[in-house]
Amino acid sequence: MRTVRIGGQLSLNELLVEQFIDSFAEAPEEIILDFDGTDNAVHGNQAGRFFHGYYDCYCFLPLYVFCGDQLLVAYLRSSRTDASKHAGAILKLLVKRIRQSWPHTRIIWRADSRFYRDRILSWCDRNEVRYMVGAVSNGRLQQAGQQLQEQAKQLFELTGKKQRLFQDFEYTADSWRWLRFVIHKAEHSGQGANPRFVITNLEGDPAAYAMAVRNKESAHRCTALRQKIKSLLP
Repeated sequence: MRTVRIGGQLSLNELLVEQFIDSFAEAPEEIILDFDGTDNAVHGNQAGRFFHGYYDCYCFLPLYVFCGDQLLVAYLRSSRTDASKHAGAILKLLVKRIRQSWPHTRIIWRADSRFYRDRILSWCDRNEVRYMVGAVSNGRLQQAGQQLQEQAKQLFELTGKKQRLFQDFEYTADSWRWLRFVIHKAEHSGQGANPRFVITNLEGDPAAYAMAVRNKESAHRCTALRQKIKSLLP
């Protein structure tokens, strides 16, 4: 295994990436890079701490990157920042390093709607990186998904069981330079409608629907990591 000098935050993340690559006997056909951010509560006067309204505490807002259960990046950020800050730069660095070792591995970037930024999606399109990124619901998306959502509701009323239906369609926002595909998950249960929309360039890939369902995996990993860190504190 390579030895990386630990001289700061960047070197630590380099070590995590090198350990990840070295854990494979041969290049994988595909990897999914899950990006997620969560709170890291603080209880002193640390530089860079701010009160975050959503988490209702003084905290930092670290960015984590997982591939499966392996942690590749733990990047500390102030909570007084956009949730997607530096995500594009970190994705570029990861893709560059991974392709040095695995030039033919398909890389998929997966994240929730906090990371939905056209500039990052456009970079992925230009550099043959696939993505599954949550989209904030709006009137146009809801209108496009209305018929399938109604079908899910009717099936739930008929069976009494949660329904989850899928469709995909082309979509563009005013700021985009080209069309993209959206996967719509029309879900209905006893709690009512729960539509979800995911922007992707995996059109025509049967596995895309399954990946859309599992796009909360990294959030669970972040929660587990945060609980582990908390258990180690005095």
